[in-house]
Amino acid sequence: MKRLALVLVISAFASGSALAQSCSTNAMSKDGKPLAGAAKTSAIKKCCEDAAVSKDGKPLTGAARTSSVNKCVKGG
Repeated sequence: MKRLALVLVISAFASGSALAQSCSTNAMSKDGKPLAGAAKTSAIKKCCEDAAVSKDGKPLTGAARTSSVNKCVKGG
């Protein structure tokens, strides 16, 4: 039982870091080239806004949404 709990905790951290990386790696143009400058910043912010959901899948609102988006943008 302890092993199962440990596996769940480790996988939660691994998936969290994978989600944080996805916004910066998804900042690509239509022809597959990486974006740069303001276009990259805009793409990352939009991705972070779309990813701002609670644990039960409902969209965050207010200060929780702002905090989540700022944390995602700084991490990306």
